[in-house]
Amino acid sequence: MTETTIAPPEESPDCACGALLEPGQIHCSKCLARQRWERREKARRRTARRRSISRRPPRGPVSAAAMGVIWS
Repeated sequence: MTETTIAPPEESPDCACGALLEPGQIHCSKCLARQRWERREKARRRTARRRSISRRPPRGPVSAAAMGVIWS
């Protein structure tokens, strides 16, 4: 039998999800894509909550009688 030792590979940095990173990388492509998606979703939710886009003007008539609706 031959006496061979296998050197363990150098420890490479891991991402938070456990993926191996290339030298110079901070996050893997999956985590970068998730961060981009989260930023887009946050911006989309922020624009959806804005009051500037509404179905009627804010100073418009509120009740049906004030709008001039005839019920009879």
